[in-house]
Amino acid sequence: MTGETGETGMTGTVGPRPDGGGPGVRVDVALRWGDMDAYGHVNNVRIVSILEEARIQAFGVPAGTGAPGVPAPVSMLDGVPDTVQTLIAEHRIRYRRPLAYRNIPAQVWVWVAAAKGASIEVAYSVRDGMDGTECVTATTTMVFVDSVTGRPVRLSEAQREGLQNLR
Repeated sequence: MTGETGETGMTGTVGPRPDGGGPGVRVDVALRWGDMDAYGHVNNVRIVSILEEARIQAFGVPAGTGAPGVPAPVSMLDGVPDTVQTLIAEHRIRYRRPLAYRNIPAQVWVWVAAAKGASIEVAYSVRDGMDGTECVTATTTMVFVDSVTGRPVRLSEAQREGLQNLR
């Protein structure tokens, strides 16, 4: 598959984003038949699932969830104790053009837009897998919360430094 970047087989690699804005992780997310709406586009509510798939492929699974597998390209969640939950506080999605259903994956670029006290803002650019056209831009605010007290848990200095590669 060749997209706007002119490169093939880049899924899971860190590199310059096609928008020229800095580094990001490119992951390819398969589109499913059930993602399609009556117009042949990926349904707007399915975009949130695509963002989730891209975020997990890029940064790994939250502590205490899932089973071991392939390490994430950027281990954003390394060192987060099992007692800390990674919760979604907000999604912001801008639909720039319809993402047509295709039997090839969408290209999703993921990066860290901001790292605050107890939260991270993850940014996305969802692109057509055929020609690399940007179809969706989005951000997700993730908050780290102690599962016992329900209180926010601040990012460590080591975690902030690890995120510098993607800003």
